[in-house]
Amino acid sequence: MKPREVITVAVAESSMIVRHGLVVLLKHLPDLNVQTIEITSKEGLQHCMEAHSPEVLIINPQFDGWFDVEAFKSEYGNTGIKLISLIYNVVDANQLKGYDGTVNLFDDMDSLNAKIAELMNLEEEENDQNPLSQREKEIVGCVVRGMTNKEIAEKLFISIHTVITHRRNITRKLQIHSAAGLTIYAIVNKLVELSEVKMKL
Repeated sequence: MKPREVITVAVAESSMIVRHGLVVLLKHLPDLNVQTIEITSKEGLQHCMEAHSPEVLIINPQFDGWFDVEAFKSEYGNTGIKLISLIYNVVDANQLKGYDGTVNLFDDMDSLNAKIAELMNLEEEENDQNPLSQREKEIVGCVVRGMTNKEIAEKLFISIHTVITHRRNITRKLQIHSAAGLTIYAIVNKLVELSEVKMKL
């Protein structure tokens, strides 16, 4: 992921538990530098748009009764703000028209990271030196240290399925299909020290 300035993400949600939980997660995304704003009312949303101009707004479609996407876009659409609906209960599909994306309570950190990066058009830098994202580098380091998928998932607070997906992406990007090759890559790119590598004899 390219180094980037701070992305301002506003979260509009009336439930303090949901809102604050999402804000904590956003602040710990591995590849993005996110500054957050918490919004609890329509007046707060209006003030936020006037004072801060966030680049992303994550909002419950039922925020403060009902959120009018079309009215919001006609007023603030020229700012280039990306709208993401926050879903954690049953929502009529018609309510989701006009949003740029969705997140829900079952999304993990990597999924949230990928959705925001995609919306902000942050492409991973595919060059010979550093084709991997920060999360993929962490996983390579764990693999060459001899950790299992389960251990990696527990260490990075992600699901085993997500670990497996990352490992597939790493293999595809690097075109390295052996543990020895991955170990050499990790050492050359300073992802691990030689002393940390778990040798399998």
